[in-house]
Amino acid sequence: MEGPLLSETLTEILIPVAAVIGIGFALLQWLLVSQVKVKPSTVSNGYNDRLMEEVDEEGIDGRQAVVKCAEIQNAISEGATSFLFTEYKYLGVFTVCFGAIIFLFLGSVENFSTKSQPCTYQKEKMCKPALANAMFSAIAFLLGALTSVLSGFFGMKIATYANARTTLEARKGVGKAFITAFRSGAVMGFLLAANGLLVLYITINVFKIYYGDDWEGLFEAITGYGLGGSAMALFGRVGGGIYTKAADVGADLVGKIEQNIPEDDPRNPAVIADNVGDNVGDIAGMGSDLFGSYAESSCAALVVASISSFGNTHDFTSMCYPLLISSMGIVICLITTLFATDFFEIKAVKEIEPSLKRQLIISTVLMTIGIAVVSFVALPSTFTIFNFGAAKTVKNWHLFFCVSIGLWAGLVIGYVTEYYTSNAYSPVQEVAQSCRTGAATNVIFGLALGYKSVIIPIFAIAVAIYVSFSLAAMYGIAVAALGMLSTIATGLAIDAYGPISDNAGGIAEMAGMNHKIRERTDALDAAGNTTAAIGKGFAIGSAALVSLALFGAFVSRAAITSVDVLTPKVFIGLIVGAMLPYWFSAMTMKSVGSAALKMVEEVRRQFKNIPGLMEGTAKPDYATCVKISTDASLKEMIPPGALVILTPLVVGILFGVETLSGVLAGALVSGVQVAISASNTGGAWDNAKKYIEAGASAAARELGPKGSDCHKAAVIGDTIGDPLKDTSGPSLNILIKLMAVESLVFAPFFAAHGGILFKI
Repeated sequence: MEGPLLSETLTEILIPVAAVIGIGFALLQWLLVSQVKVKPSTVSNGYNDRLMEEVDEEGIDGRQAVVKCAEIQNAISEGATSFLFTEYKYLGVFTVCFGAIIFLFLGSVENFSTKSQPCTYQKEKMCKPALANAMFSAIAFLLGALTSVLSGFFGMKIATYANARTTLEARKGVGKAFITAFRSGAVMGFLLAANGLLVLYITINVFKIYYGDDWEGLFEAITGYGLGGSAMALFGRVGGGIYTKAADVGADLVGKIEQNIPEDDPRNPAVIADNVGDNVGDIAGMGSDLFGSYAESSCAALVVASISSFGNTHDFTSMCYPLLISSMGIVICLITTLFATDFFEIKAVKEIEPSLKRQLIISTVLMTIGIAVVSFVALPSTFTIFNFGAAKTVKNWHLFFCVSIGLWAGLVIGYVTEYYTSNAYSPVQEVAQSCRTGAATNVIFGLALGYKSVIIPIFAIAVAIYVSFSLAAMYGIAVAALGMLSTIATGLAIDAYGPISDNAGGIAEMAGMNHKIRERTDALDAAGNTTAAIGKGFAIGSAALVSLALFGAFVSRAAITSVDVLTPKVFIGLIVGAMLPYWFSAMTMKSVGSAALKMVEEVRRQFKNIPGLMEGTAKPDYATCVKISTDASLKEMIPPGALVILTPLVVGILFGVETLSGVLAGALVSGVQVAISASNTGGAWDNAKKYIEAGASAAARELGPKGSDCHKAAVIGDTIGDPLKDTSGPSLNILIKLMAVESLVFAPFFAAHGGILFKI
């Protein structure tokens, strides 16, 4: 077998260099955003001339606006930071405890022996002891958890740093505001992609010092990295989702429906908590979520490769193929970002959404070329891949097709998601029209839309699975998932842009800025709402492929030759696994409802008991609403998190690996469909409301204006959809990934000691 064209030395250089370039580019974007000042300057008549080009035209007091925006930004930033630090204290305790469980369970496989043992897949060779695997898996878990937490935290900090700056730049025109919001999103995207790659690469090289030629043990231990990332993502998504939706639902039900005041009106006590929630849920939660997907897809590919010809021949360059794909992705996304910020200038509102969608197309086309280059220089022309005990002969162009089909399937899912959630197309417009007869028909149409929106994404995922498995077995599916995530920096930039723009609009409203400024920020927010839905589509699609790849690795590691659904042990797992997404969704939605109930009662109390609040002469108590969301989310995130974390442990120990394989398959098949439906239903209701509010067409104006019966029906639909699209739906993709990667990490223990009930 011929070796790859790319030398091992060059591979050792290229991967960290790409990561450093990504970090450097993120810092450059942050520096450019920081040029916008949110504090009045002492020169040039007391404020910054650069921000004031349109002050006279808009009739805005520049200094007062800057001061007010700075105050609101500080309140949002402090609220988000306080919540995350409190959440991370709880997660720190969980991380240490669960790391100890990993060590104890895996160490007990060989009774904590320090002697070398026969390798799992090559019995004639000796591998490192199980105790080493236990220790290094626990360390990898801690590193993955820390990287995930930092990814979410950095994203939140840049978002709260950029929201007021976007508002202020909107005074110079919609193009300037767009660039500020997008560059801020790019900071998060590139920091996450580059840090995830760099930490994983360094971890592999440090672990290699001990493991030496035992690559089977090395990459099995590395799977802990994916588990750590996903565990933090689960609590970040659930906790952040409950926080943001409790505030959002409370603000909407009392403010917009009962008091008939605008969204983000400063008189609404829940408005600061709502804006804080956008950052801790949609920014920090999404960052941790996609980092988890990236880490898990990389780990799944590395585990399968380590027991294939790459691992047997110690071909480091070919082993690093998944990391080289991610490295190429960072470079491609860097070039793609310049198309939005430097090569083309947005001059009108109608150009915003096409510019964002152009990012997806450009990155996908360029990345396809990049995949071809990496596939032909980093892989031998022919090699073998482990396939459930057999060796499958694969060519390098096979892997090019596997990664590419994952990449293009992601684009298909993104565009289908946009079609079903954007108010530029008929599905959402039909939902808006259904509001004529009240909230009930709006809910019926929205649910039908969500169910229908599942069809094409599932076919896209099915085609990607069939083609990639046919060409390169489970390794093909793992790299297909990596292909879908290869443009993660661009995807996250687009996704983070949405909440930043949403916050910018809220700040404009609270600061009492001119209606023209609010119209510009609303236009940014409307485009961001659609791209946020696209981001959720990517996350769910990649989760399906990642989970299947991890499932394959688990089945191989647990020494299961086939999963027969007609076997009673497997079938009971299958039907219980299919039930878990519904149980999980019930818990998260009820949590949002309970927290929202407390928020509604508090907002009503303040409107009733604070004299002058409705007249705008008294200031609401924002801090109490922030505390309600914080306390509720931290308390309510524990039960659904425990359900996901404990299920694989309980099933594996009591019922064994065959039943657990059924649970994983059932949760995957059911969870993906519920997640897509929930996310798209909620997104459609949200944009139907915005369609009526914007009144951009004659049909939309007939349904409005704000405060009409149609609009109130749309607000009710949007309120119902909030926990679907921002809590339950996005969290489900973490459920199926986390259960799969946890099962893989604990597979040696389950294989050795699991199935207690069936042994009685």
